[in-house]
Amino acid sequence: MPTEPSSFERAGASRPGSDPARTAESRLGAVSSLIDKLDTAPTPLHDSSDILAFENQLVQVRLGIGSSLFAALRAKHAPTAAHSLRVALNCSAWGAALGQTEKDRDELEIAALLHDIGKVGVPDHILLKPTKLSPEEFLCVERHRQIGCDILRACTASGEVLRIVKYAGAWFDGARDGYDLRSEQLPIGARMVAIADAFDAMTSDQVYRRAMSRERALAELFEFAGTQFDPRLVQEFCGFISADQVKLQSVVCRRWLKQLQPDATASQWRLTTGTLSTGSGLSDSLFSQKLLEGMPDAVIFVDSSLRIMHWNRAAERLTGIPSSSIEHKHWSPTLVALRDDRSRSISDDECPVTQALRGGGQSQRRLSVTGRGGQQVDVDAHLLPIHGKNGVTHGVAVLLHDASSQVTLEQRVHSLHEKATRDPLTQVANRAEFDRFHTSAVQSHLERRLPFSLIMCDIDHFKRINDTFGHQAGDEVLISFASLLRRHCRAGDLVARYGGEEFVLLCVDCDNATATRRAEEIRAEVSEFPLPALEGKSITSSFGVTELQSGDTPETMLRRADRALYQAKENGRNMVVQLGSGIGGEEAPAKPTGWFAWLRGETPDQVLQRTLGTSMPFNVVVEKMRGFVADHHAQIDAIDDNHVALKIDGQNSPLTRRDSDRPVPFVIELKFDDTRVTPAAAAAAAAAARLVRTVIHVTIRPQRSRDRRRRDVLDRAQRLLASLKSYLVAQEYKAEAGEGAAAAAEGSAPRS
Repeated sequence: MPTEPSSFERAGASRPGSDPARTAESRLGAVSSLIDKLDTAPTPLHDSSDILAFENQLVQVRLGIGSSLFAALRAKHAPTAAHSLRVALNCSAWGAALGQTEKDRDELEIAALLHDIGKVGVPDHILLKPTKLSPEEFLCVERHRQIGCDILRACTASGEVLRIVKYAGAWFDGARDGYDLRSEQLPIGARMVAIADAFDAMTSDQVYRRAMSRERALAELFEFAGTQFDPRLVQEFCGFISADQVKLQSVVCRRWLKQLQPDATASQWRLTTGTLSTGSGLSDSLFSQKLLEGMPDAVIFVDSSLRIMHWNRAAERLTGIPSSSIEHKHWSPTLVALRDDRSRSISDDECPVTQALRGGGQSQRRLSVTGRGGQQVDVDAHLLPIHGKNGVTHGVAVLLHDASSQVTLEQRVHSLHEKATRDPLTQVANRAEFDRFHTSAVQSHLERRLPFSLIMCDIDHFKRINDTFGHQAGDEVLISFASLLRRHCRAGDLVARYGGEEFVLLCVDCDNATATRRAEEIRAEVSEFPLPALEGKSITSSFGVTELQSGDTPETMLRRADRALYQAKENGRNMVVQLGSGIGGEEAPAKPTGWFAWLRGETPDQVLQRTLGTSMPFNVVVEKMRGFVADHHAQIDAIDDNHVALKIDGQNSPLTRRDSDRPVPFVIELKFDDTRVTPAAAAAAAAAARLVRTVIHVTIRPQRSRDRRRRDVLDRAQRLLASLKSYLVAQEYKAEAGEGAAAAAEGSAPRS
C-alpha cells in the first residue's frame, strides 16, 4: 500500500560518494557559472558533480531564497531531496500536459520540491533506519508533514503552496485522520503530488523490496484510486506517464532554466558555498569508482556513525540489496542476517564492524550472510578501519569474499560467457550463442523466481552513417558501440550482436527498474562519446527494456523487448522504453496436474476456466491485451464489445523446449466486465482487499480435438494463463455466492 514507508523517508535513489552534507557544501558553487548559460537548452548530465550542480541550478531558479531549504533537506537526507526533485519535475511536466496556468504550475512545483522539507525535523536514528519502522517511529515520521507546514509558514507568502503541502498526505475519500477536507475539496495540486510521490516511491529501490516496474506501480495506483487517490487524476497520470517523456521533460527543463523572473525568485540570492574541485582529484575518483564497481568481492564503506557510504555491485549481487536503497542508512548486522562461523546470529555489540570502529585494528573472520535467494552464504570478511592524520577513525572498509563451495548461477553463466562463440567483427556473442544463453537463463530464472532482464538496443540512423562516412566507418561505430556495452556489463551478463546494428544485453538477477537505469546510463554515454571514425561526432541509440515475467518463453520476452525498442524509435529515438510487469510478487505457476485435472473441475473440452480481476480500468486492460496478442503472435478469431477469441499456433508456446515437442495450438476466449466502482466499494476494498475494476472470464482449450487428451495440455494452458495474468497485472478473482459480475466491485478478492 503506497502509504507505508515507501511513500516517505525511504523514497528516492541515493548516489554513491561522500557524506551528503559535505558533498552539498562542496558542490553548490557550480551554480554561479551554470546560471550564466541559461540561454542554452539543458543537455543530459551524468557525472555526479554535474548532476548535483544541475540540481542546484534548477532548484535556485524555482525557489530563489527558498533554495536554502532544499539544500538543508539534501544535507539532512540526500535520497529524500533527490526524490523530491523527481516528484517536482514529474508534477511540472504533468501540469503542462493538463494545461495548467503558469501560476498554478509555479505553486505546484515549489510545493512538490518542498513537500518533504519537514523531514529535517525527524531524528536521524529513525530517518536512516534500514529496517521496518515500529508504530511509534512511523508516527514520528508522519509528523514531518506538520513540521514542514510550520517551516514553510514562516518563509512563504503563498497560501496555496502551504495548502498543497498540508494536504498532500490526505486520502481522497477522507479516511485518513487529521485532515478536514476530502474528494474535490482537496487542492488539485495536493492530489497530484500524492500520486507522483507514491509512483516515484514505488519505482525506486527500497531496502525491503526492489523497485516496482511501471506497470505494477500504475496498477497499484489504480487499485487505490477512489480511496487514497483521485480516480480521475490516476487515469490522467497513466496517460501522462505513457506519453513522450523526453519531450515533456525537455519542456520542463527549459521552463525551469529560462523563465527566470527576478521579482518572483529573488535572484540576488545565489548558492555560492564552495567551488568544484579540479585537477587530479577527478581522475583519482574516477579510477577508484571503476575499481570498486568492477571488483568481484563485496565492498562496503561505513563511516564513524555507522552510516553506509558505499555498497558496490558485488555487494548487491551477494545480498540482493540494491545500493540505491541502502546507502546513507545505518549499518546493522541484521541487514544481511550476519552470523558467526557457528551459524549464530551476531548482535550489534558483537558486530565486527562496530568492534573495528572501537578497537581500530584490522581483522579477518569467517562469517555468513543471507544471500539474495534467502540462503546462507559463507564469506571471508576483511575489516579495515580508516584512520585520519590525527589518529581519528573515520570509518571501516568491509570486504566480503564469497567462500561458499556452491557454484552460483553467475559463475555458471560467466563460464558460458567466456566460452561463447563470438561475433567476428565486434567480439561480443553472436546470435546463436545469445539464443542458447537466453533459453537457459529464462528457464533457470523462472524456476528460481529470480529477476532477469533483457535490453535490446539499436544505433539510430545507422544507414546514414554508412552512406555519409562509408562502411569502414560504420564498422568502427559498431565496434565502439559493442565495446561500450561490454563496459556496462556485470559478472554473468551477456552482450550479443543480434543482427546488423542491433545488440542485446542480458542482465541476470536484474529487475525492470535496474535494467532501465542501466540502459539510460548507456544511452547517455553513447550520445556524449565522440567517435574518431565520424570526425569526432557522436551517435545516438534507442533502447527497449523488459523483465522476465510468469508464463514467459524466450520468444515472448524477446518480442516484448523488440516492441519496446520499436516504441522508442516511433517516439523520436534516443530514448529508453520499458515494458512488462516482471515477476514481482506473483505466485509460481501451478505444477503439472496430468490426468487428475478433474479434481479441479477441468474437463477435456474446456481445459482451463478462470475468472481474473484487475484494478485497472477497461481501456487500460485493452492496451495491455494488445501487447499480449503481439508478443504471442496470437490471431484474433472473433471480437465484439466485451468478448475476444484468440488463436495461438503453439509453435513457441510454453513447454515446447525441444524440436521433438509437438506444438499444441490453443484457443483463448476472454469475456470482459467493466465494473462500476461506488464509494462504498472503494472504501471496503481499501479496508480489506484489492479493488477490482475489470473482471475477465478466461477459457483456454486446445484447438485440436486430438490434443485434448495429452498429459501436458493442462500444464501448457496454465502457463498461458500465467502469462496473461502478468500482462494484465491481474489476479484470480472469486465473487461471493450470489454475486454477479455487475456487483463485482462491491466484493473483494484477497490481496497477495
